[in-house]
Amino acid sequence: DYGDAMARIDEMERRLSSDAAPASVTGPDGGRWEPNMTPGQFHAMVDAAREHIHAGDAFQVVVSQRFRKHLAASPFDVYRCLRAINPSPYMFFLALGGNRHVVGTSPEKLVQVEGKRVETRPLAGTRRRGATPEEDARLEKELLSDLKERAEHVMLVDLGRNDVGRVARPGTVNVDRLMEVERYSHVMHISSTVSGELKDGCTSIDALRAAFPAGTVSGAPKIRAMEIIADLEPDQRGVYAGSLGYVSFGGNLDMAITLRTIVVAGGDAYVQAGAGVVADSKPEREFEETLEKAGAMFKAIEMAEEL
Repeated sequence: DYGDAMARIDEMERRLSSDAAPASVTGPDGGRWEPNMTPGQFHAMVDAAREHIHAGDAFQVVVSQRFRKHLAASPFDVYRCLRAINPSPYMFFLALGGNRHVVGTSPEKLVQVEGKRVETRPLAGTRRRGATPEEDARLEKELLSDLKERAEHVMLVDLGRNDVGRVARPGTVNVDRLMEVERYSHVMHISSTVSGELKDGCTSIDALRAAFPAGTVSGAPKIRAMEIIADLEPDQRGVYAGSLGYVSFGGNLDMAITLRTIVVAGGDAYVQAGAGVVADSKPEREFEETLEKAGAMFKAIEMAEEL
């Protein structure tokens, strides 16, 4: 009723406006990472996103948190360690000058154009890796049978079909692979592939414009989800959830989403990870998902600092 709704809003406002110092997060080496919000503030952010979803403003909103620590290692050593422990389809090291670097091993394709073929590959639905093959298989089964994860993934596949459909010839959009599990060092994801044939008059840049930003890092519908994110997250995302790749002279294009990415600036390392919020999301589970996704980056920095 109205009274309960107002009480929930008051509680979310109290948690979001709390000036308590964020509690640090312990990395695998026991090192301390400083998040840009407390766990309570993150939970309140998830609750606020769910209120928007229940109000009909969006179907899904992807919220994130950022972690920071002083870096006592070479950024290139961090890159070497990250690609060793978390090999991925897209691996990159950018030296931007002024002691600023972008280091990443992203698992997710934003969009690829080869000739007339345009392809996107949404990853949505996450579980940590198991300590044994038996536990890994159990977690995969749990992931694929989770109704929330399945519904979220199917929604984002539909969004990918819409993105491709904006630049593809009518009747050529196809789901080539649906709901397959991909494993990485610290997490596993549900993956699908959507493709189409680029229509006459459209270029690879048009495909990039249609796909960016990915629904897997924003939500659906994209514009409203981004407005909600801008209201709820305390910092601008910067490199996180953007895109990085190449465009060839022949017009081909291959762009990754900048996930599993470490930004080094001013002697500090910044790691950011998010989770997709839907109507029945549990704040505690979404918080844990961000830590699972950040785990490989925490571990890479630990290893680099021990070299």
